[in-house]
Amino acid sequence: MLMEPALRGFAIGASLIVAIGAQNAFILERGLVRSHVFALCLICAVSDALLIAAGVAGLGTIIASRPALILAVTLGGALFLYAYAAIAARRALRPAAMDVRHGDRAMSLKAAAATCLGLTFLNPHVYLDTVVLIGSLSARYGFTEQRIAYAAGAMTASFAWFFALGYGARLLAPLFARPGAWRILDGLIAFVMASLATSLLVTLL
Repeated sequence: MLMEPALRGFAIGASLIVAIGAQNAFILERGLVRSHVFALCLICAVSDALLIAAGVAGLGTIIASRPALILAVTLGGALFLYAYAAIAARRALRPAAMDVRHGDRAMSLKAAAATCLGLTFLNPHVYLDTVVLIGSLSARYGFTEQRIAYAAGAMTASFAWFFALGYGARLLAPLFARPGAWRILDGLIAFVMASLATSLLVTLL
């Protein structure tokens, strides 16, 4: 009886998480340079788990009824994403930044964790995916063990994805031994972050 909601939660969670987004782009980059991979993957996965739990518990309905809160988070998230896009674009345009030993790419654990948390909690898309969508789709199960299994399945998908992305990124290391590959990746990250920020502002119009 619990397998069906667990698998459904895993499938829904995976379909929403496995997409080009701010978190994924950052974890991919950190995985490639093998910098604080475990801690950052854990931060992303635990953060998603907390948001999924909140959504399944009904927080999505509360957030939807607070337009001022949605506006503040959206504006803050857009500014944060634009700032990160600018940093990535600068690295893509500066050949010296292609060296993984260069200061622009090196990050302390504190700075990396802060960036990771910012990309998570200042990005309204994360709330939409975890709290609103995953949370609302749990309503069919009521407040039962099946609802808990559904949430656990979605959380498992998040843990599996982030750790697979973070540690699987090193398989691409030979490709990124060339400066041009880093230039392309940073350009893609800049594009993704800027596009996400713009899409957030468009939703306010």
